[in-house]
Amino acid sequence: MIRAAAGRDNRDTGPYLSENRFLMAPKSDLHPDTLVAHAGCEPHPVSRDVTPSIHFATTFERDADGTFPGGHIYSRTSNPTRDLFERTLARIEGAGACAAFSSGMAAAAAVMQSLRPGDRLVMPTDAYYGVTRIARDLMEPWGLHIEEVDFSDPTAADLALAPGTALAWIETPSNPLVRITDIATVAALARERGILTVVDSTWTTPLLQRPLDLGADLVLHSVTKYLAGHSDVLGGAVLSRDPELPLFMRIRTVQAQMGAVMDPFSAWLTLRGMRSLGARLDRQCATAVRVAAFLATHERVERVHFPGLADDPGHAIATRQMKKYGGMLSFRVAGGRDEALRVQAAVRVFRRATSLGGTESLIEHRASVEAPPSRAPENLLRVSIGLEHAEDLVADLAAALDA
Repeated sequence: MIRAAAGRDNRDTGPYLSENRFLMAPKSDLHPDTLVAHAGCEPHPVSRDVTPSIHFATTFERDADGTFPGGHIYSRTSNPTRDLFERTLARIEGAGACAAFSSGMAAAAAVMQSLRPGDRLVMPTDAYYGVTRIARDLMEPWGLHIEEVDFSDPTAADLALAPGTALAWIETPSNPLVRITDIATVAALARERGILTVVDSTWTTPLLQRPLDLGADLVLHSVTKYLAGHSDVLGGAVLSRDPELPLFMRIRTVQAQMGAVMDPFSAWLTLRGMRSLGARLDRQCATAVRVAAFLATHERVERVHFPGLADDPGHAIATRQMKKYGGMLSFRVAGGRDEALRVQAAVRVFRRATSLGGTESLIEHRASVEAPPSRAPENLLRVSIGLEHAEDLVADLAAALDA
């Protein structure tokens, strides 16, 4: 929330450009499951609502002396409902502050736009292709120097994190190969060399993985996915351990000046979705373990990418840094692209659609969806586990594979 100084006219720039007037999110000793169950439920001092109301106003009235008694000037710079979402997510993540955006891609772009021309950005070789496209197609011509590295390889990570790098971008588990990066190790290497780290933690949420506790400086979420959880909201968020971190303050400026902010209704819907996050993740994670175990024994499956399997390369690190193994997995169908597409076409319970983290289980041939040149293997299918009964999903995949 912005607190305007008494007697100060903020019409032109707003206080977010000249000094940090965003309140630091209060710390809590409650379990994150309890915090999400009460997400956004701060009783109004007068009406005592159990759940929050939505504030749609785009502008807010001044007092006669020119101050803003409600703390808000214009909805692009701050809005009561968006502020409530930002404060709530920051508290759950254990962050000092949060900036909410209109989509996960807008949040990712804001991080890159907050770097300077000439800065060096190190990114994972296996990452969401949309983020890679922003970096290569838009930010590299703008002046960023992009280098890609397999962060799951400690030697490669050590060599890539050269002094002078501005930011290390971590995505774990990765999309779509579900590779695991040791956040604590990479963050420590980066910190020794004066490099900041951001972790895309979309697939895990604060309930399964705590990047800031492991040494990261920033956390990125596509709110569209697990946090909102019902395939009906677009949103993104960037969180910072330190609300006065210069890079985060530039992210705040990008948010307010470029205007790709989360709208009040999306913020309200996300808060409502977050209140069931703990229960949803429990079911999704347990079902993912069952589905992965089935696929790992099927003769027509070449390989399963899931850190919950004991023989997965990332199993040990995931066991150490994640509370559960998540609800995402991918697998490779024996026989190549045509066989993978045939399996995708044969499912009845799974839905053939992009995205993830909703209540419905989704399956997708990533190489067909991603822009060329896609790095997704041609025989790979990515799976997002929903809330259906585990045995129905296993039976559906079994029938599709055996057809």
